[in-house]
Amino acid sequence: MPLANLSATIDETGISTPQYVEILESLMDSFRAIYGQDVDLAADTQDGQWLAILAKVIYDSNNMAVATYNSFSPTYALGAGLSSLVKINGIKRKTSSFSSVVVTIGGTVGTVILDGAVSDTLGQRWLLPHQVIIPLSAQIDVTATSGVEGAITASPGTVTIIDTVVPGWYTVNNTSAASPGAPVETDALLRQRQAHSTAIAARTPVAAILAAVLSVPGVTRAVIYENDTDGPDMHGIPAHSISAVVEGGDVAEIAKAICYTKSPGCGTYGTTTYLVIDPIGIPDTTNFFVLTPRQIYFKVALQPLMGFISTIGDTVMEVMVAYINSLGIGETIYHNRLWAAANLQGEAATSSQNMTQTELDKLSATFNIMGIAISPDGVYYTDHNLYINFDEAPVTQLANGELGYYPVGAPV
Repeated sequence: MPLANLSATIDETGISTPQYVEILESLMDSFRAIYGQDVDLAADTQDGQWLAILAKVIYDSNNMAVATYNSFSPTYALGAGLSSLVKINGIKRKTSSFSSVVVTIGGTVGTVILDGAVSDTLGQRWLLPHQVIIPLSAQIDVTATSGVEGAITASPGTVTIIDTVVPGWYTVNNTSAASPGAPVETDALLRQRQAHSTAIAARTPVAAILAAVLSVPGVTRAVIYENDTDGPDMHGIPAHSISAVVEGGDVAEIAKAICYTKSPGCGTYGTTTYLVIDPIGIPDTTNFFVLTPRQIYFKVALQPLMGFISTIGDTVMEVMVAYINSLGIGETIYHNRLWAAANLQGEAATSSQNMTQTELDKLSATFNIMGIAISPDGVYYTDHNLYINFDEAPVTQLANGELGYYPVGAPV
């Protein structure tokens, strides 16, 4: 190989670079052309080692050129490079966030609450926006933020204690669970959001609304439903309306994102309501749903085979949890697809265990799945599909699972 071809090259197919062995062989050929074909370039000779060092330097430089070339694409950019690149799309990496919960404030019309705070039944403190004004409806939904950073949880109906006493403010309650705080946005999640962000100026209003909502700080996932018919649809969404289901984020900012990007005259539907004043001063009541997590329970019956140990059973349960948690908003849990997860197949298995499919296949060869049952309440189990409401998302944890061995008493 001529020396001129040892560097990385760019053409219509992209960037390419020779392998280390090719570089080393080319250097050896050039060395022999100068000093003779009988020169000893074995790996244990001084000349051979020197050429290996040069080949490694060239190879590393080529790889740096490849990494630099690829860093101009969100698909391959990493860390700070990706953070800088997505600014082109008008977005930025989300920093770590505090937990938030949507609370309904009730009281006398016109009451002004400044820097208010509430608590849940566990004594955890939640801070209201700087100013809350109770409207004519005598109640308003606002987003309360946890007083401490981290994944703070609160079940529905538990944020009921008023810490800041204000005349005219009588009640507070949360109808939905708190959205736990998120860590700094990973490269993988930022790439996904970057792909959605290209639709902010889309011709399709639904795609633009989704992109705008996903760009709200604290929002971890969302979906937009559209009913363009002349009557209510299967979800109860009124005619010619949209309905957003959102997890995390501030109620006011989410409502603004919807209001500012939806088509004129398009209605909004949901149990969370916020009055938005548009850029030209016109009030617009915007409605959407705060995502409700649906706890899922499951049982797995497993027959141990040759080579099975109890930790493999733990792996099966971990993959089942990862698969169920990977399902989207309103996504049906298809019973037959659970078998693939239980047999350690698919992306949920490889990503949650940080193992290749080949490695997982060796583990799955040590057992046989005899049955799987799922339940929405931990009481009634079924071996059929489990349908999730459009404003819910399936979630689970290891404590929700039960692993049984078949036959009973099989050695592990």
